Amino acid sequence: MKIKNITYMAGIFTAAFTLSACEDALEVSPPVNQISSAQVFESVSTADAALSNLYAEFQAYSLLSGGAGGAGALLGTYTDELYSYGINTQNAEYDLYNNTQIATNTRIKSVWTNAYKEIYMANVIINGVKVSAGITEDDQRRIHGEALFLRSLVYYYLTSIFGDIPYTVSTDYSVNQSLAKTEEAEVLMKIENDLQQAALMLNDSYRNNERIYANRKTAELILATVMMKRSKWQEAEALLRGIVQNPVYVWQPDLTKTFKTTGKHILWQLKPLKANDATPEALLFYFITAVPNTYTLSDNLFASFTSNDLRRQAWIKPLLINQKTYYRADKYQKTVNNTDEYSIVVRLEEAYLLLAENLAQQNKISEALPFLNAVKQKAGLAPLPDTLTKQELVTEIIDESCKEFFTEKGMRFLTLKRNGRLNSLIPYKTNWQPFHQNWPLPASELLVNPRLKPQNDGY
Repeated sequence: MKIKNITYMAGIFTAAFTLSACEDALEVSPPVNQISSAQVFESVSTADAALSNLYAEFQAYSLLSGGAGGAGALLGTYTDELYSYGINTQNAEYDLYNNTQIATNTRIKSVWTNAYKEIYMANVIINGVKVSAGITEDDQRRIHGEALFLRSLVYYYLTSIFGDIPYTVSTDYSVNQSLAKTEEAEVLMKIENDLQQAALMLNDSYRNNERIYANRKTAELILATVMMKRSKWQEAEALLRGIVQNPVYVWQPDLTKTFKTTGKHILWQLKPLKANDATPEALLFYFITAVPNTYTLSDNLFASFTSNDLRRQAWIKPLLINQKTYYRADKYQKTVNNTDEYSIVVRLEEAYLLLAENLAQQNKISEALPFLNAVKQKAGLAPLPDTLTKQELVTEIIDESCKEFFTEKGMRFLTLKRNGRLNSLIPYKTNWQPFHQNWPLPASELLVNPRLKPQNDGY
């Protein structure tokens, strides 16, 4: 792992004096290269500025971004949700689509590099705010908790995609440049511990009515997901029940309002970096008359919806171009003058389907069904009976998750992997092999840090 202090520290210090669209800019006279870490964290305004820059990084470059480098696109095309038309991006996105990626894949390298940049940024904030004498204890806890949550989320995606990865809480280049991998099971344990700490630091209430900053329940949902991956069913169940029963969140029965910013079913969303800009998702998937050159929904995904499924009607746009039908993802529709769509990262429907999956895994069939059926009935579908077996119910939940969350933050990949079902892609992905459950570690990283070896199996 190659992390250079000077470059990233400069970015952090710049962040302290240049806020994202969510904040007002501060006027500061000293040059960035003369600002010390102590100055950045000497006041809550500058510390919040650094934190805001981390949120902006998530919107623009992270796996949580809705753009071309985000998990919605990359993991959607890696599984069976999307077709990729980026034939000029071989050894990048197109090879991920074909499941022919190699260790020199440029998109894989950028995913790795951006993730560890974000981890570094979070570590600077965490380490800086803990020793600040100019920030109140309450603000220290909030800033620390949010940064810890964001770092945990990055680690969760990294270990889900790559398996064993380096885990660091340090900002010391001499330490980070030669880290060995930590086994995936241990990384998950560390993430769980970090999220438990983050949840204790955060409040259920939001510090912004638009819900653009993480709160305790956001952290608890990701914590429950990690616990489920570790088969800690009862602990995860308690967290998920606490979310679905919390009066802060209100079920949205109107499917056409799912992606509107004011919905009380939203746990956390990312605001476009400039006012009235479209979401990255709207821009990435949009096409109308020309043959698409990015992504379309796969024929298999479209065929999985029945004709009376309201999601098929509202979220998918069939377009006939040159005598061929292409399916456009239409969840976000404002490509210009956007005032009411932000990129939703976590919404209540996820808590419902996670809780249904959790209860099904515990053989609590009758308890699981209402949460699955709520999602189905919102889509205009009939509820399922309580005669299903455990495995039938889990399969139904996985299929429902695919139809509910297509193009959203790689949910298809994460759900299949958590349930040990990634090899179910074999009938739909010509080149899929069992070792494709992990991506290769970037070859350039193994070159500069031999302690990352061995390479992942199959590569």
